[in-house]
Amino acid sequence: MARIVMKFGGTSVGDVNRIKNVARRVKAECDRGNQVAVAVSAMSGVTNQLVNYCSEMSPLHDAREYDTIVSTGEQVTTGLLAIALQDLGVTARSWQGWQIPVITDDAHGKARIAEIKGEELIRRMEKGEVPVVAGFQGLGPDNRVTTLGRGGSDTTAVALAAALNADRCDIYTDVDGVYTTDPRIVPTAKKLDKITYEEMLEMASLGAKVLQTRSVEMAMKHGVRVQVLSSFSDAPGTLVCDEDEIMENALVSGIAYSRDEAKVTLVGVADQPGIAASIFGPLADANINVDMIVQNVSQDGSTDMTFTVGKADLERALKVVKDQLKVPYKAIKSDKNVVKLSVIGVGMRSHAGVAKTMFKALAEKGINIQVISTSEIKVSVLIGEDYTELALRALHTAYDLDAA
Repeated sequence: MARIVMKFGGTSVGDVNRIKNVARRVKAECDRGNQVAVAVSAMSGVTNQLVNYCSEMSPLHDAREYDTIVSTGEQVTTGLLAIALQDLGVTARSWQGWQIPVITDDAHGKARIAEIKGEELIRRMEKGEVPVVAGFQGLGPDNRVTTLGRGGSDTTAVALAAALNADRCDIYTDVDGVYTTDPRIVPTAKKLDKITYEEMLEMASLGAKVLQTRSVEMAMKHGVRVQVLSSFSDAPGTLVCDEDEIMENALVSGIAYSRDEAKVTLVGVADQPGIAASIFGPLADANINVDMIVQNVSQDGSTDMTFTVGKADLERALKVVKDQLKVPYKAIKSDKNVVKLSVIGVGMRSHAGVAKTMFKALAEKGINIQVISTSEIKVSVLIGEDYTELALRALHTAYDLDAA
């Protein structure tokens, strides 16, 4: 007998018929003799509508009241699923974040889970009851409802699995696993049987939408095995697990891309100690995250400093540079029409030549590389947005990732 947490996202519980389908999946797991807890999102579209209500009421609304409102979507889903399970003869009840409780910090709208007290849920599961838990929500130190930010139900599920000492956390979504790249762009993309926490974390942070980044971080920290499955088929999924569970690590496991990039270049900055701190300090103070950085030093003693920020932060970043920068520069340039491509694989640690293959494949297609950054298991490049699909397909073939 195993203890399993099953998580269902918004599309999986999008209407009453889909919730009944979820109930049948949960019952099937119980019929196998397993102890099951379920975490659910709001029905698809509901959270967006609740967010819109808040914005219409007041653009500068109280974040605590915002959390009170947007957390109600999950409450409805828990009740409906509990009823559906009871109708199938399964003993079940709904649990809201404050009832367990799921203890969080007080960062309303983007709270982080501090602790889940799982003793009562374990006791009930051992008696054959299925707890249906509201994802995305918790209880802050001020005894008020908090929410975890978009995608927070994944985080709830993984944290719940850790608190319940579950053998696995199954995350059901509208895709049937993790692919080597986006199959909508590269039809030859392959579904991975297994992927390491580190690789999944890189892919999630670099644009892959399958799992939320914080949920992968939590899974890696607590050693929770996570399986990504489809709610709409019985196809095998992808297991996210420790590197030790994978027989032999592939050189490259996947290729991710992010369109959420903008490039900024400061032309003619002095090449001397402290310049980088003077540029990036004010940006950090403004909570603007800087990603890729490259510096080109000229013979005249000046340098061009290029960096990337999120597209949504570009205007704020330009304003910070223009208003607060204490160092002189000749010009500032920006470009929103860029994409970051990243080749990811833990096999890179023990193999040379990954970057060479990437650069050669892009060069053969006439694609110019604007910025490069690397880590132990990743090589990322910034290219023109128009070349995204061509580059993805070329790299996928270059690393022998095409399905047979």
